[in-house]
Amino acid sequence: MTIADNKKAFHDYFIEERFEAGMALEGWEVKSIRAGRVQLKEAYVIVKGAEIFLFGAHISPLPTASTHIKPDPVRDRKLLMHADEISKLIGKVERAGYTLVPLNMHFSKGRIKCEIGLAKGKKQYDKRETEKERDWQREQQKIMKQNIR
Repeated sequence: MTIADNKKAFHDYFIEERFEAGMALEGWEVKSIRAGRVQLKEAYVIVKGAEIFLFGAHISPLPTASTHIKPDPVRDRKLLMHADEISKLIGKVERAGYTLVPLNMHFSKGRIKCEIGLAKGKKQYDKRETEKERDWQREQQKIMKQNIR
């Protein structure tokens, strides 16, 4: 079940591979995510040492958050993956010029997971070409629908 999608990632990047990662979250963050108060639009994944972190994801605290903690909506959140997967990702990011972007946040067996994509950036003409293709597909569907009637 999807909690939040990053539609902007598909507009700005060619997604080549997808990986599922767990997240190290605090209690108030889990409650806010379950309430759907998360936004991935400006988020990206960064590499620090031999670890990967979700940076820039905004999780709005609920108004009923505890009074003895100060919630930080945009803190860095550690992503949890196997060491060999992380080393593979780090190698591709550093050598091949790829970028890691969060694609969506979802539930898997009661846990909150983040799907990250290994991506290459699109140029402006690629974005226009993708938009033209999508419009043409929509037009084809409209024509087919009219021919059936």
